[in-house]
Amino acid sequence: MDLLTFLMKSPDLPDRACAAHLASYWTPKHVQKGTAIAQQEAQDTHEYIILEGRVASRIYDADGRTVCVGLYVGPCVVTPNIARTRDGTSLVALEANTDVLIAQMESSDLTDLMIESIPLRDWANGVLRDELGRKADREWCLAALGGSDRLAWFRERYPGYEDVFVHTLIASFLGITPVTLSRLRSGDQNT
Repeated sequence: MDLLTFLMKSPDLPDRACAAHLASYWTPKHVQKGTAIAQQEAQDTHEYIILEGRVASRIYDADGRTVCVGLYVGPCVVTPNIARTRDGTSLVALEANTDVLIAQMESSDLTDLMIESIPLRDWANGVLRDELGRKADREWCLAALGGSDRLAWFRERYPGYEDVFVHTLIASFLGITPVTLSRLRSGDQNT
């Protein structure tokens, strides 16, 4: 999908001219499978829209263990910079799981656009609000649900993702082991 078409689908952007103005600030970039779009603990001053492909957001600990905290299938907006960085340093790694076409822009440019345009401010605030809602929903899932209910929650909120992401990422995202996920999926097939 091209960027302008994606932006025009947003209810917060009132017309083609507003969407085209926003689109003019983004730069397309091809990213190969397995490549980092952003690296944890590295400077990251960009906003990202995935136009095509799949990306995982991960956090690595000092021993190299990883937790998946986000899964994205294009076209979609990646968690805004303000929610995934601290003092300009990325808290997460954004990794291409397929070849990916992204659009990127400087976060400071988006801030300037939000100051000058109410529709662009509404669009950006809507993206942030939606992402914070998804994060709170996942946090609730991890705290309140058991394994089979987590899988049901995932399937409801992320339809089709189970077919396109490796199951080790999904298990990590759900806070369960890959073996547990395999057993839960096996149980589904036996019922």
